[in-house]
Amino acid sequence: MPILRPVAIAAATLVLAACSSTPEMVARTPVGCAELASSFASPHTRITSVEAIAQGVTVPGMAQPYPMPAHCKVTGKMNERTGVDGKPYAIGFEMRLPVQWSGRFLLQANGGADGVVQPAFGNVVVNGATTNALMQGFAVLSSDAGHTAESGPAVGLVGGNLFSVDPQARLDYGYQANGALAPMAKKLIATHYGKAPKTSYMMGCSNGGRHAMVAAARYADQFDGVLAGNPGFNLPKAAVQHAWDIQAFSAVNPDIKAAFPPDDMRLVANAVLDKCDALDGLADGMVNNLPACQKAFDIRALQCKGDKGAQCLSAAQVTALDKVFSGPVNSKGDRLYSDWPWDAGVGASQMGFGSWRAWKLQGPIAGVPIIGALGAGSVAFTFTTPPKPVAGNPPALIKSMLDYNFDTDAPKIYATQGLFTESAMQFMTPPKATELADFKARGRKMIVYHGTSDPVFSYNDTRNWYEALNRNHQGRAADFARLFPVPGMNHCQGGPATEQFDMLSALVDWVENGKAPQSVVATARTGANPDVPANWQTAGKPRSRPLCAYPQMATYQGHGDINDAASFSCR
Repeated sequence: MPILRPVAIAAATLVLAACSSTPEMVARTPVGCAELASSFASPHTRITSVEAIAQGVTVPGMAQPYPMPAHCKVTGKMNERTGVDGKPYAIGFEMRLPVQWSGRFLLQANGGADGVVQPAFGNVVVNGATTNALMQGFAVLSSDAGHTAESGPAVGLVGGNLFSVDPQARLDYGYQANGALAPMAKKLIATHYGKAPKTSYMMGCSNGGRHAMVAAARYADQFDGVLAGNPGFNLPKAAVQHAWDIQAFSAVNPDIKAAFPPDDMRLVANAVLDKCDALDGLADGMVNNLPACQKAFDIRALQCKGDKGAQCLSAAQVTALDKVFSGPVNSKGDRLYSDWPWDAGVGASQMGFGSWRAWKLQGPIAGVPIIGALGAGSVAFTFTTPPKPVAGNPPALIKSMLDYNFDTDAPKIYATQGLFTESAMQFMTPPKATELADFKARGRKMIVYHGTSDPVFSYNDTRNWYEALNRNHQGRAADFARLFPVPGMNHCQGGPATEQFDMLSALVDWVENGKAPQSVVATARTGANPDVPANWQTAGKPRSRPLCAYPQMATYQGHGDINDAASFSCR
């Protein structure tokens, strides 16, 4: 008979796990890699493999084939059970323990719908990284957040969301998996090294950024610092935007990718630059003064006076873009999510899962935008209560978004029913996100960065969150939390941006040395990122810029190479 692990039992499990990492229960004699499988014990945890890995393994997605240090790789499962759907569930995890350990622990959070245990290297950025947490000596843990994504023709593109019919799997995905994993990982570290970690961190982008913000709100006792990139902390609300986008673009052309051909979106991006580029004091192909840009740019100025031409947009196109950037509302005009900023990154080309075009208009799967091909599954299965299954083929997914009702379907992100005791907005979002009282009281630190041309989660939503946090702390939120906008960057990567940076080292310096980051130097991936203009380099050296803590912005000092971060200051 299928067994549902009640929430009460889950909570008890977390308590037991937390208790297991108390000092009197921590091993004092180090245990070698080969012996961990037989020597490590933690409640509801099973080690499935242990492997000693020699120095030299390389990591996909890094700028060069940098060799990883020698380390011990441990895989395992926690809280194995049978779900209400009769399928097996567990929190799968991987941990990499470097031979030369820095004394630090990092929980690496996944993006998307989780469901896959990604290699626990702790990559600092999505693409083009020149370092990662394992190289920096961290013990790194990754997980599948309590479920395994299904694949195959029978499930199509919704395989990553089928877990959502199981109430406990929803809770694990939302927050409980990380709550169970952190104390277990610390105990594993103590078993292997003979001592607990000195400092603990959590890092992720997209849904991983959401995980990090949730951890700051729910598990302040577990993490000294959290790094949240392009965070989907209001992910169910952002999913409502997905349906809003599909309906708006389909009104222009049922073939969504044809509603705005690439040249039309480049036209919009160039118009943004024409009005906004110099507002920060320098015309350099970047919009640093985003607030002034929103006042200066008007999409209606691009509307054709007559027939559609190469240098203007049709009335239907202008209406659609204005609707999308204004954000979703119901028939009463109540706002259902955030509005979005106009920025130069909206013309970014198709660069896989990060790009503006791939998410909004033309994704890598049969040309269907990712919000239609994959987002529709999340909207129906994961963020609707009770789950509303939808077929996994692109036409059915698009139709489900076209049929979405903003009066009757949108409220279901707040609904509970029967075994589904927590709504999507409860299990997915950080509670009291604009307060974080416990996080602050414990002296924890948080860095949030967000690309201002993100097509998935609105930068404006993150900015509004930070401003509310700052108000609630009498203008002193920067004492423990800082926001870094990344001009032009799309979803965690891509766009005409300086997108290569190391925020993790800045966070470590703040947590361990008390050095609050005023700015972090970022570099453009000239050549590797097709959205970066060829002139963003000097003598072959790629453009660099300081990313500034909000509300400051990078400002040219009036002299020096405009491709050198040293020629700019944060003001």
